[in-house]
Amino acid sequence: MFDTMTSAKVLGAICGSLLIFLLVSWVADEIYHSSAGGHGEGHAQAEEDFELVFTSASVEKGLKVFSKCKACHKLKKGAKKATGPHLYGVVGRKIASISNFGYSNALSGMSGEWTKENLNQFLKKPKKYAPGTKMRFVGLKKIQDRANIIAYLKSIREN
Repeated sequence: MFDTMTSAKVLGAICGSLLIFLLVSWVADEIYHSSAGGHGEGHAQAEEDFELVFTSASVEKGLKVFSKCKACHKLKKGAKKATGPHLYGVVGRKIASISNFGYSNALSGMSGEWTKENLNQFLKKPKKYAPGTKMRFVGLKKIQDRANIIAYLKSIREN
């Protein structure tokens, strides 16, 4: 069915296709990556746009994202100690301010409040924001997920 010439043509077509694919990939890398380590101005601007993303945040979607947190965190005011502190009223609350919770030195040594911006950075990569934190969660990569969960947490407070 296949003679030597047909096999050579098929092999040549496969090799040629791979060569074109590699060439296109190389050209795309050259076009879309800056020389500054691949994280040019577009990367910095993406982080600056958190306020814009937050304006379109969804409390309902934040509730779904919170399902990743509810094993360790409770939402009721004064909830009994769990693996993590309760998150009732966390947006605007002082960092490491729940008196009956044993925070890591990384968090208890921080000052300030849990602003939307601070929570965004913490939820992105907790271990980077607070090196030495006891929180084992790796973070939320998607900025929209972080905005949604912060909007949800902001809604959990006394009216």
